[in-house]
Amino acid sequence: MRPRHLRRRGTLAAAATTLAVLCAGQTLAAPQAAAAPAPAATREARTSTASEVHATEDTTARAIAAALTDPAWRARVRQAALTSDEVAVTALADGALRTALATADRRIAAAKGLAPDVGPLLRLRLGDPSMRGALTAGTEPWVAAATSDDGPVTAYDSKGRAHTLDARKAPARPVYVVDIDGSRALAAGLDVLHEELARRGVRSADPGPESKQARTSAAAAGFWTTRITAVSLTDDQEPWIKGDAEIYTLVTGFGHDGKVRVDPVDMPYLDNDGTVYRPQQVLVNWSSYKYDLADAVMMEEDGSTNYRDLAKAIAAVLLTVTDQGAYVPLVNAVLDAIPDDWWTDDPDYVDSWYTLARADNGTRYGARGNGWMTLEPYFVQEL
Repeated sequence: MRPRHLRRRGTLAAAATTLAVLCAGQTLAAPQAAAAPAPAATREARTSTASEVHATEDTTARAIAAALTDPAWRARVRQAALTSDEVAVTALADGALRTALATADRRIAAAKGLAPDVGPLLRLRLGDPSMRGALTAGTEPWVAAATSDDGPVTAYDSKGRAHTLDARKAPARPVYVVDIDGSRALAAGLDVLHEELARRGVRSADPGPESKQARTSAAAAGFWTTRITAVSLTDDQEPWIKGDAEIYTLVTGFGHDGKVRVDPVDMPYLDNDGTVYRPQQVLVNWSSYKYDLADAVMMEEDGSTNYRDLAKAIAAVLLTVTDQGAYVPLVNAVLDAIPDDWWTDDPDYVDSWYTLARADNGTRYGARGNGWMTLEPYFVQEL
């Protein structure tokens, strides 16, 4: 019998080799630098992104499952999964497996149109809290990739066998879910969205909590904003294998130059449907807009969004909208910019709010009926 440390090294190396071999046949879609693609080309790019992300997650799940034959690795992952909601699995691994997981991280970042230095994106979590007891008791866990639809879930055991699970009913057996760090991906993605929109002629404020324009205005005399005092989304009964939602909102209107602008707003606190959040978050900075009206389209990052493709699609439509001397709602233009095949799951369209007014003070329900926000005018005082 081989010594334990040699068996462990062989197990993790074999899992890493499996991941490397399975990923080797995948081809990354290079970011498009040309003008906005035709609908067919956009659909192909979208399909390529989704396939690349999902395939990489799936091969990662198989590799991690294979590595669970090593007792030390199995114990390390179990301890991490029981003590944390999400585990940075690349950092948890070592040797050849860690190298292979790092390669998978970079592959996912490239498929999503993110910079290679975005950092580790792969995460591992326990599929459902109900599985904690069985995992603690020593039941062998399976490993599955987070799916982007409501179809069957494929989980792998340590021998490489595939098992089909019901997406709507959590199994009794513990299942580790390989997913993407949505918060990290969304934050980096909104940076890309801002840069790409600006490069294509659609002005956009920085997606951080305070834009440069806002700081300049505040230094001068202060400015009016619309602030969210409460927000909630309807329970949509998503499958157990999906994690928390990663919500962002595209605020649109006409800038002072009469051209359409898009300001992405990250809403990292909006994790769960059916919960009322009270963020006191600024949604609209009115100093950026020509009119006292703006629109908002709320979206969910669900793993397979390529932010460069999203920016190209939006810019291609919004650049055709011109200022007619009166406010024109832009929600429909944004929704029309999203290709038909994006309406399956990624990125999810959550809801939209037409003609938000600077004077709005109260609860506004979304046009889709999937959410509501309580808004109030808020003046950012000069420092």
